[in-house]
Amino acid sequence: MTELQSFGLRLADPGSPNAGVASRRGGAGPSDHKAVTVDGHTIMVPVHTHGAWASPFVAEAPDADGTSRLTRGSIPIASVAFPKAPRFYALQTFDGVPYSHIATLHGSDVLATTVLQTCIRYESRKKTCKFCAIGQSLAAGRTVAHKTPEQLAEVARAAVLLDGVKHMVMTTGTPPTPDRGAQVLCDSAFAIRAAVDLPIQAQCEPPDTDRWFARMKAAGIDTLGMHLEVVTPELRERLMPGKAAVPVERYLESFEAAVGVFGRGQVSTYILAGLGDTREAILSIAETLVALGVYPFVVPFVPISGTPLEDHPAPSPEFMKAVLEPLGAMVSAGGLRSADIKAGCGKCGACSSLSVYES
Repeated sequence: MTELQSFGLRLADPGSPNAGVASRRGGAGPSDHKAVTVDGHTIMVPVHTHGAWASPFVAEAPDADGTSRLTRGSIPIASVAFPKAPRFYALQTFDGVPYSHIATLHGSDVLATTVLQTCIRYESRKKTCKFCAIGQSLAAGRTVAHKTPEQLAEVARAAVLLDGVKHMVMTTGTPPTPDRGAQVLCDSAFAIRAAVDLPIQAQCEPPDTDRWFARMKAAGIDTLGMHLEVVTPELRERLMPGKAAVPVERYLESFEAAVGVFGRGQVSTYILAGLGDTREAILSIAETLVALGVYPFVVPFVPISGTPLEDHPAPSPEFMKAVLEPLGAMVSAGGLRSADIKAGCGKCGACSSLSVYES
């Protein structure tokens, strides 16, 4: 799985009606990916990147049951399947917005949404994260700028009832307010939990005050993600100059306060391997995070078309294994396991093979 996520996947017949839920281009991550089930485990695999077009892995046209033969070169190596498009995609809200513009299916049983599809970082060339594509899906008309609490509650309830969704991820672009999105996440979670019993992870930058964590918990948010993405200070300033204004030290303070509210293992961070952080830098910060009770979800960087880093190479499978193998042992020794996370990216695990290394 590590190799497949690093190299990506070529689809012999990408337009086949049996090729499962439609892949996503642009927008908040995972973008330019497709959900693929391998040996009963659903992962997100790049299919629209430059690397994927040259990948040695090819999925042949799926049969009537949606099963496809995976080859490397000309050698068959596995059977794979593509999760089917969810039934809730066929519906629209009372005010006429397609449900798929409000929230999407990630992996096989996770509902995901970007509550605010705009971001003060993205709107400035000097501040934007060089790898981010949050505005692409909005520009293409595939989503709406602000999903209201009522819309999110309506779609979440349908996704649970029609498609058996198990948990939900809510991320957000950063608004020009000191709470950095915590308020809109609270409003959204409160409405969703009033409509359906669905575990929720919220994701935002550290807010201006740690008091927000108790408010988020009270609103019905079960787990919290605050994403470092890059850990070396010089790289943060170069690759994500706006977000780097919030220093790593502030993240660590926020992590400690958030764990005090949500509990060990229920706070996580995303780290993008392959953007220049060394193996040692990633494992060093991960050791600090595990000690705090934070799950360090390390995923391979995927270059997205239309971003300044679209030609940046993805990390090699060897590099990912060199990071994930000791990291898996580290989180296990620290008592942090993906299976124990109530909701969110770490629990889903589709964007990284970290959970495979936990045992």
